[in-house]
Amino acid sequence: MAVTPYFIGGGKGPGQANRNLGGGGVDGLPFISERLNSGRTYSWEVLLQLPPSVGSDASEEVLTLAAKQVSQVGFSVEDIEVHRVNDRVYYPGKASPEELTVTFDNLYGSTNQKPAETLWKWFQSIYNPLTGQFTPGMAQGHIGNFKSPMAEIIHLDPQGQPDQATRLLGVYPKSWKTAEFNYASNEFHTIEVTFRYDFMHHGDDEDSLLQKIQGGISAATSIAGTVKSVI
Repeated sequence: MAVTPYFIGGGKGPGQANRNLGGGGVDGLPFISERLNSGRTYSWEVLLQLPPSVGSDASEEVLTLAAKQVSQVGFSVEDIEVHRVNDRVYYPGKASPEELTVTFDNLYGSTNQKPAETLWKWFQSIYNPLTGQFTPGMAQGHIGNFKSPMAEIIHLDPQGQPDQATRLLGVYPKSWKTAEFNYASNEFHTIEVTFRYDFMHHGDDEDSLLQKIQGGISAATSIAGTVKSVI
C-alpha cells in the first residue's frame, strides 16, 4: 500500500484529512490549510444576570467590560465502581458541576459602577461578615434572591458576533478576593470571584433556551408569589 501523508482519508474516504496538494480544498490547498479555523481563546464575553437585590443592567454591563479571564467550565459524572471476580468495570453515577472563577479588572468609577463593589454586594447576599447572616435576604421573605438566573460565556466568531454560548443557571459567588498589592508590579489590580452553579447548557440555540428559562423564571416567580400570599 502506498504511503499517503496523513493516512486517514487517504483513498478510504473523501480525502479531507490528507495533506495532498491539489486536493479538494479551495485553490488546491489541502483541507488542513484552510478548514481547521477555530474559535480563539481571546474571542469571548461573559454576561452575568445579577439578582434583583444586587444591581441594575448598568452594573451588569460594567462586569462584562471588567472581566478579563474566565476559568474552565464544565460538568463531570462520578464513577460507580463494580467488582466481579477479577474484573473492575464502571457505570456513570451522580453528576456535579465544577466551579467557575472569573477575574475582573478593579475599575475606577462611581460606587455603584465599580465591579468590586457590585461583586462584594452580591457576596454579602450569600454571607454578610458584618452581621454573620447567611442569605440575609431570605429573612425578609425574598426566596432565592441571591442566585443569578443565568450567566453566559459567549464565544465570538471572526466578525465579533456570537457563535455559541456556555450558559450556567443558578449562579452565586462562593468566594471574593482581591489580587495582591505590590509596589514592584506594573499591571491593573483585579478582583477574583469563584462561582457555583446548578445547571449548564452549551450550544447555539440561544433564543429557544432563553425563552424556556424566562418562562421558567416567570412561572417560579408566580409560584413564589402564590406561596408567599398563602403563608
